[in-house]
Amino acid sequence: MRRATWIDISVPLYSGMVHWPDNPPVQIRHMLDMDHGDPCNVSVLSMGSHTGTHMDAPRHFIRGGRGLDRMPLTATLGPARVIAIRDRESIKPEELRPHKLRRGERVLFKTRNSSRSWKRDAFDKDFVFISHAAARYLAERRVQSVGVDYLSVGGYRKDGIETHQALLGAGIWIIEGLN
Repeated sequence: MRRATWIDISVPLYSGMVHWPDNPPVQIRHMLDMDHGDPCNVSVLSMGSHTGTHMDAPRHFIRGGRGLDRMPLTATLGPARVIAIRDRESIKPEELRPHKLRRGERVLFKTRNSSRSWKRDAFDKDFVFISHAAARYLAERRVQSVGVDYLSVGGYRKDGIETHQALLGAGIWIIEGLN
């Protein structure tokens, strides 16, 4: 039997890290500290739910949609296909078609965001996103989940709502903020 290799693709959390505009910033503070005579170490973490590595459930954009409590573990655990995207603006169907995606696949996208956007504390409005057309293509292929390397599958200026609705409406689970 071959051993599985698990890879942590989450981003580290730290106070002041990049977050979606209009969401509260990440704040981590020590409430109790053994170095200051307390019997244990206890921290307080405060942040918006769309910060760092996180998931979007259908309920995020679909009225009456399922919440994360209804997500099957298979949506995120198991083999995933990583597709490197060359386009500097968005993920388009033309770049996906050659990969012949199959029903039930977990698909993770690696874009220029991986080397650029996480190294800044300021939000990058020009991150690479999944175009609405590509979201419809992924829905047609009936993939199980998609993951992106910044804070949203949809663009900040374009295709934000439409991309989310196309994916979530098709029952595709979304993982955002991957490293």
